[in-house]
Formats: sequence, structure tokens, C-alpha cells
Amino acid sequence: MDLGLHGKVAIVTGASRGIGQGIARSLAAEGCRLVICARGAEALEATADMLREQGGEVVAITLDVTQPEAGTQLVQTALEHFGRVDILVGNAGGNRRGYFEETSEDDWSALIELNLRAHLRCARAVIPVMKQQGGGAIVFIASIFGREAGGPGLSIYNSTKSALISAAKILALELAPHNIRVNTVAPGSIRFPGGSWDRRMREDPEGTRQFIAQNIPMGRFGTVEEVADVVTFLVSERARWVTGACINVDGGQSRSLI
Repeated sequence: MDLGLHGKVAIVTGASRGIGQGIARSLAAEGCRLVICARGAEALEATADMLREQGGEVVAITLDVTQPEAGTQLVQTALEHFGRVDILVGNAGGNRRGYFEETSEDDWSALIELNLRAHLRCARAVIPVMKQQGGGAIVFIASIFGREAGGPGLSIYNSTKSALISAAKILALELAPHNIRVNTVAPGSIRFPGGSWDRRMREDPEGTRQFIAQNIPMGRFGTVEEVADVVTFLVSERARWVTGACINVDGGQSRSLI
């Protein structure tokens, strides 16, 4: 299936590792030209080099997406190098676990900035460009724990991911007349080198196997590639009638009916 992505220009945040890196790799394989960012310069450059070795056309910019001008910087970089922006994938995110009464104002502020406001700033920066071009596609990486309760200790994570899904739905309604589609992807438990599930598997293999047996009907963790493939489809012309959706990629892990 031709996804119609060859020559498109995509911005991917948090692209130096894990899901973000997988998304960048998948988009590059379909012929997209990329602007990728992350806070760590060394890992980001290593990712950019890998993508170039595989034939990708990539510009890497080291920045913290929580900074107020980050979205503008990313869009300006894409315009300077490629002259347009067709796709925005907001992937950067994080977590601070803790029971609600133990969480601090700093915990809440930091996660709201990273998991919500950074994505919205990037969208605000790219929307005028997409309008002028006649369309575009935006995907935010949320979580199944933005669609349902994630459990004790996840009050901040749950709240920010739910807010991101909600905001994306409203953006989709507002931007549909401009042919700009906005969707979210909600991964379940994904294992990749250096990620939290990889660490837990090494530290407590038996406990982690029990978690899988109790929570994931397909009997294994998901992979970066499985999330990346869904994102790549969503930003493509083949998904041109899909907007305002939140797509689970979780092996049946989530229990929400909506």
C-alpha cells in the first residue's frame, strides 16, 4: 500500500529513543523528510546519523520542548530546510509517580508542561503553516492511561494524558475545515532498550511476567515498531477520513469501551 508520504516534511519531538525514534524511522522509510528534536544532543545525533545511513533526509535540533519558543524553533527549522511542514508528531513525554497527597506543585507543573502544554505550543506554531498549505496531519502520543484509570500513583500522568486526548479532539473539530487532521495514539505497555518496562523486566522478570499474564491479553509487551506503524498510517493520505480519533495500540490491555 502506497501511503503517499514520499517527500512530505514531518516534525517528530522526543525522537532520540524509544517510540519517538521508531516513529522517525518509520516515516523516513516512507520517504518523509524529517526535523527531529530531543534534549540530549548525543543520542539525538546518533539517531539522525542512523536515519541518514538508511537514506533519510534529516535535520536534528537539540532543544527542550517545554521551553516557550520550542515549537516556533521547530517550525522555523523545517521551513528553512524544507520549505513546508506537513506532519507534526508530538511524542515527548514523561512521568512522576507518587500518591496524590505526596506530589508537589513542581511535579504537577513539570508534567503539565511536558505532557500537555509543549504539544499544544508545537501545534499552535505549525497550524498557520498547514492552513496556508491547504492541510496537514497532527498526532499526539498519549497513553491508554489517558483513556481510563492508570491506578494509584498516576494522578499527574493520567490527568495530563487525558487532557491531551481531549484537546486533540477539539483541535480536530476546529481544524477540519482547513483539511488539518488531529488524532492521538494511546500505547499500552511498550518495551524498548532503556525504557521502564525493559528495566523492570531485568530487575524483576518473574513479577513482570505475572503483570503481562494478568494485564495483556496478547501475552507480551508491545514494540516500538507497532506503535510507529499506526502513527505512520494516521498521518498518511490513506487515513484522510480519520480525525478526532484516539487509537489504542495495546494488545488488548485497555478496558475502556470508548
